[in-house]
Amino acid sequence: MNKKKKIEPLVGEALLNKVQELGNLSKEEKARSCGYYSLTKEGGERLNTMKFLKALIDAEGIELDSKLQDGNGRGGRSATYRIAVQANGNLLIGSAYTKQMELHPGDEFEVSLGRKHIHLKQINLEP
Repeated sequence: MNKKKKIEPLVGEALLNKVQELGNLSKEEKARSCGYYSLTKEGGERLNTMKFLKALIDAEGIELDSKLQDGNGRGGRSATYRIAVQANGNLLIGSAYTKQMELHPGDEFEVSLGRKHIHLKQINLEP
């Protein structure tokens, strides 16, 4: 069985230069020439055009993902200040709230129930 050797995908300036050099070829041919393919068990090629396009965007320095204020760059839901009772009867307070309040695992609260509300009072363990 004749196995092909996979080349390492180009990134950054090398990728941009190679794409420009390839001129009028299709994006599939450019992706293959720049190493954006994987080899199947049977020795065939599978193009990774999405990885190729993402690498091009990164090489151009275009930032598509928004960054959160804390700089970790992860997306997710924003706090709506509303929660619902889960099917098991629990209330889950999401990480958006705990991050905003700078809470940490193990922080304790005193729960007081009102007529239509719940108050959480953080218990200060340090004197």
